[in-house]
Amino acid sequence: MLSPQGTNADSADFGAVLRHAEAYLAGADTALAAVLNRLGPLPAADYQGEPFAALLRAVIGQQLSNRAAASIAARLFALTAMPATPHAVLMLSEADLRGCGLSAAKTRSVLGLARAIGEGAIDLAALADADDLAVNAALTVLPGIGPWTVHMFLMFGLGRLDVFAPGDLGLRRAVQRLEDWPELPTPAACLARAERWRPYRTVAAWQLWRWLT
Repeated sequence: MLSPQGTNADSADFGAVLRHAEAYLAGADTALAAVLNRLGPLPAADYQGEPFAALLRAVIGQQLSNRAAASIAARLFALTAMPATPHAVLMLSEADLRGCGLSAAKTRSVLGLARAIGEGAIDLAALADADDLAVNAALTVLPGIGPWTVHMFLMFGLGRLDVFAPGDLGLRRAVQRLEDWPELPTPAACLARAERWRPYRTVAAWQLWRWLT
């Protein structure tokens, strides 16, 4: 079974890990328990477990709706095939990437990311064994990659179970709805509210995103 700092969430036991986490969360938070009861269990099959593809999706998803991001990602992966590789991305031109719907800034970020990984400046295998702070330090030196992108990568690329993205607008809206607060909470307030979800904040966040859709 995975630890809260788990790095192999695509294992055969991932479904069991999710069920354990959801039971823990339901016992720790009555408000979230009602949400979990309404939504049902998370689908373990939705987890992709491909670090480079997860990084690409995170860059693409910055400041976009899930639907728009998924559409752009689908067009990109149609060109690179799956699983996407840095080499496949670097074979594309800027015009190819812009044609997928990427902005000029995201095009630079995607190419910079692929180049850094392809040339060995970023070692994804090593990041799988690094702690969250080390992953953040390694990735945020790259253009266009900030804390939100790293949070998404930790959750969906490395399968870390105790990650929360307090600056994510969707999570802020979900926390507001959960608490019936009149105003959108600050990232700091969301982070404080998420404390009771340790060591499974990723699972709580995943369910809260489902709740909003």
